[in-house]
Order: sequence, then structure tokens, then C-alpha cells
Amino acid sequence: MHDLVIRGGTVVDGTGSAARTADITVDDGRITGVGSFPGAGAERTVDADGLLVTPGWVDIHTHYDGQATWDDVLAPSSWHGVTSIVTGNCGVGFAPARPDRHEWLIGLMEGVEDIPGTALTEGITWDWESFPEYLDTLGRRNWTVDIGTQIAHGAVRSYVMGERGASNQPATSEDIASMRQLVKEAIAAGALGFSTSRTLAHRAIDGEPVPGTFAAEDELFGIGSALAELRTGVFELAPTGAAGEDIIGPAKEVDWMRRLSTAIRRPVTFALVQVDSAPDLWRQLMDESLRATSEGAELWPQVAGRATGLLSGHFTTYSLLDMVPAYQAIKSKGLPPADLVEVLRRPDVRHSIESWTPPDPASVARMEQAYRSTFALGSPPEYEPGPERSLAGLAAATGRTPLEVAYEAMLNDDGRGLLYVPILNYSNGDLEPARDMLLHPRSVVGLGDGGAHCGVICDASQPTFMLTHWTRDRVRGERLPLEWIVKKQTHDTARLYGLTDRGTLEAGAIADVNLIDYDGLQLGNPTVVADLPAGGMRLVQGATGYVETIKTGVTTFLDGKDTGARPGELVRGAR
Repeated sequence: MHDLVIRGGTVVDGTGSAARTADITVDDGRITGVGSFPGAGAERTVDADGLLVTPGWVDIHTHYDGQATWDDVLAPSSWHGVTSIVTGNCGVGFAPARPDRHEWLIGLMEGVEDIPGTALTEGITWDWESFPEYLDTLGRRNWTVDIGTQIAHGAVRSYVMGERGASNQPATSEDIASMRQLVKEAIAAGALGFSTSRTLAHRAIDGEPVPGTFAAEDELFGIGSALAELRTGVFELAPTGAAGEDIIGPAKEVDWMRRLSTAIRRPVTFALVQVDSAPDLWRQLMDESLRATSEGAELWPQVAGRATGLLSGHFTTYSLLDMVPAYQAIKSKGLPPADLVEVLRRPDVRHSIESWTPPDPASVARMEQAYRSTFALGSPPEYEPGPERSLAGLAAATGRTPLEVAYEAMLNDDGRGLLYVPILNYSNGDLEPARDMLLHPRSVVGLGDGGAHCGVICDASQPTFMLTHWTRDRVRGERLPLEWIVKKQTHDTARLYGLTDRGTLEAGAIADVNLIDYDGLQLGNPTVVADLPAGGMRLVQGATGYVETIKTGVTTFLDGKDTGARPGELVRGAR
């Protein structure tokens, strides 16, 4: 008698093998068989006929470091079939933490990842100082998903060097030895890796670059040697130029990453996107990383499945209308959402905003560019819009001004309508570069940033987008095979971090399973909610079509609704 039998689903098992109709048996939280078991009895049987059956998604790039200490759902990632996450990315985290550095660490996370500091201050109970103690705190909790985490350079540098580390002063040999020891202790205790950031786009709330931004090679290699000694762990980073602020440095970054990986014999994974300042640079970096692999290094460019896009609305951090004085005057009153929308619907207010003209030629040029690169997101949301969906395109087609189009779009859905501004991976006006990145043999899918960028970006929904857009709905170019997309965000992401016990539907694997109404799978609209501690606001986005999500053999979501089950645990180290 099995604990669970999933019968007759269309199984895409995460290995890249062709889809097939099969049954899956589950016992003690593990898959015990995939095949045909017509006579197998079970405590519970699920009829999966007509459903797509996949492994649970493994999202390796999130920032739930603080949220995981108070929240056991970890939405919106968990709403999208994610069953395992990795936190501690981009050199920011909350351990190790001296008692007098708590607020500084919160300011670092707030500045880099746009997580409200008030929410972190209210929500985090500091039950730790060392990184092993932080893991012990997480180990006492359960969630809808499994959580693995990394030790972050910013916290390590601050802990060892104090203000010298926070202000990016050079590390001495003694500093490096101390940092190396902290990282070694963290990896030995179960950290999945070490992360750092070198992009000037990542700054603390006080404007200072993330500690480690200018770290010399002796510091990076010294810390990395801890991974070499223990023969485990991933070295993760946001490299110089990751956001397009430097187009010369990235090639040099790949060079030292190649040498580091070769020296420590560990994987190095780095954020890679298309930037407007050098639209073809990503191809060079991809080629260089592949060449490095042929020379014995293990470099994994971490790529996104769609453009990184800012969302502009009345309740987001950024709004296209913020530069209009009449709009700013209304927003500054701090009206409750319903009252604000009521005011914005008044004809006189609407006219005062829509009739605004930029005050000088530079502002005119800036706004004209904004009208060409800002799109109506729509419902359901469209993440590969053509020029006809831009504010300029819609204005030309309807005889209105771009501001009138923007105003109307943002008033939709009771004032919750959103505009979409792709800022990375969209230099060509389409997602062909993203497709090429996904097809690269050394790329790994990440950069969804679940838990972060609360007021302006909502990309934690990428696992669902990967299925709906790339395998089913895309019309502006070629699609991608379903089996490839499933493998990219299950087997491949899990294997990078040494999590060989998940990411596939095979006998012996942890029973993390998604049952999906593939034809009915659809992203919902992003929306702003105030559900963080201290009333903090964030963007969330749901989906319809996840019939059931199973974590370690236990159903966590049924028809998109939280069952209340919390089988997720802390993942300590590779396995």
C-alpha cells in the first residue's frame, strides 16, 4: 500500500526526456516508482489524466533571508509551483551579525533589494549572531518550500572589519583569514555557498556600494579557498557591469572568475543580462564562459526567462506620472488608496495631469523615450510587447496623447492598473536574446528575485511564465520545447547547488511534484498588497492552473489554495 499514487498524468520528468503518460508512486516523502502500476493500492490516489506532471521548481535566486524567519508561506514563489528556494544571493544577508549591526544590515538589504526596512525591523527576531546560529534558527521553522541559503560577503565583511568593511576599504591578510574562517564555518554548518556583489547598481540605503564591491583578488580567492578545502559550495555573484553601468569591466570579471573556479574547483555562477549600453556584450560573456569551461573551469551564467521590468502604478515605488507636479501634489497628501483613486477620477484633476508638458527640451526628449519604452501591461499581462503596445504606439492608434493612455491604463482595475518598463533583456524590443540565453548549454535559470524589489518589480512568477510563454503562447518568435524548459528550472538549478535529491521525477527523489492544467495555466495580474510586518507593501502575482503542488509527498496547494501543510525544511548542504 503506497502513501500516494498519481495516475495517468503527462509526465515531464525534468531529465529532458520526452513527455510520457505514467503513474507515480510515493512513499515516506520519496518517489518510489514512475511507470505503469494499474493494481497499486494507495492511501490516496490522484487522477492526473489530462494534467501535466512535473517536478517542483527549484528557484536558486531569491531574497527571502529575513522573511523566512517570520513567514511560512513564502509567496509569491510558492504560488508558482516552487518547492525549493535558495536565498543569500548578491552579497546581502543577515548573518553573521553583531548585535550593534542589525539596523545596518537591514539598511543594506533595503537599499540593494528594495525590501521595506520597517518590515524587516518589525519582522526579524534576532536569535543569532553567527551564521551557524542563523541556520539553527531557520532549522526550527517549517514552510511550504524547502530553503537553502548562502553566506553573504556584505555581512561577513562587516562582521570582521566593522566600518572598514562597510566602507569598502581594502582587507588585510588578517581580515581575509578571518573572513575565510567564517565562510568555512558556514559551509561546514550547511550553507550552500558564498555570494558577493560587484555592481555599482547595488547600494545600501545610505548610498554606499555593497561591501565587497571593490574587493581585490586576494580577498576573493582567499574566501573562495574555504569552498575548495571543504570541496563543496557555490560561489555566486552579481559581477561588475551586471546592470550596464560598466561595459569594459565584465570581460575582466569573467577572466578572474575562470581562474577562481579553476583554483578552487567549485562552480561560479554570475548574473548575466542584456544591457542597453552594450546590447551584444552578453554574447561575448557567454562565449567566454563556454571557453573557460573547455579549459577546466566551471562557470554558469545565471540568466532570466524574461526582461527585468519596472512596474508603474499608483501604489508602486516608481510611477511614470511622478514627474508631473499636479500628480505629485496629490500623492503627497498620503490619501488612502480608495480616496486617492476617487480624486484621480475627477475630470479637473485628470485634465491637470494629462495636460502637463515637459518644461525643457531635455525633459521632452526624456519623456518621448519613456513613451516609446513604456507599455501597457494588460490583463493577462504581456511580457513581450511590441511597439504597438507602447504608450506612443497606443496613442498614435487611438488619437490620444501618451499621457492620456498612461492615465487611463493606471486607473483600470479600480486604480490598480500597471504599466511595464523593461530595463534589462529588452534592448532589441523582443525576447530573442533571452531565448538564446536559455538555449546556452552553460546557462542556469535564476534572477527572479523572489522576496525582493517589493515596490517596483515582481519577477518571482517567472517559473510559470517559462511554461506559458516559452512553450505555449509566444507569437513574436520561436518557442522552446516543454521538456527543455522543465529541465532548466528543476534538474539544472538543483544540480548546480548539489541538490541531487530533487529536480527530477525518478525513483529515490524527494516527492516534489506539480500537477498542472497546462492549457489553463495563466499568470494573474501583479498587485500591491500591504501584508508585510509594520504594514509594509509589496507586489505579488498569482497564477491559475496549478491543480496541486506536492512537497515531500504532502499537498501544500490545491487548486491554488494554501492547504496549511508546512512540510518544507532547511536544506543543510549539498546531497
